[in-house]
Amino acid sequence: MVILWSERAKIDYWNNIEYLEKEWTLVEVYNFMDKTDELMELLKKGNVNFKPTAYLNTFQVPVVPQITLYYRIKNNAIELLRFWNNYQDLNQLSF
Repeated sequence: MVILWSERAKIDYWNNIEYLEKEWTLVEVYNFMDKTDELMELLKKGNVNFKPTAYLNTFQVPVVPQITLYYRIKNNAIELLRFWNNYQDLNQLSF
């Protein structure tokens, strides 16, 4: 499967890395990056059946306990929508 990154997903990803660099250590930064890479490999192999959301063909999977990846399956591709920080108000989540 092809993985496509939405602009919002790219921004979220790098914002999370920036936050981890400022507030935590490089260990946490690398852990987040490694976990993201592991998820990308699973998704590329077609392991896409994670927890469904209320949105059509949209799923969620925790990257680390604090961050959830939202993605959708569309035309044999996986579009990464958001790397959502779970401490944010879920009512503010938009794609």
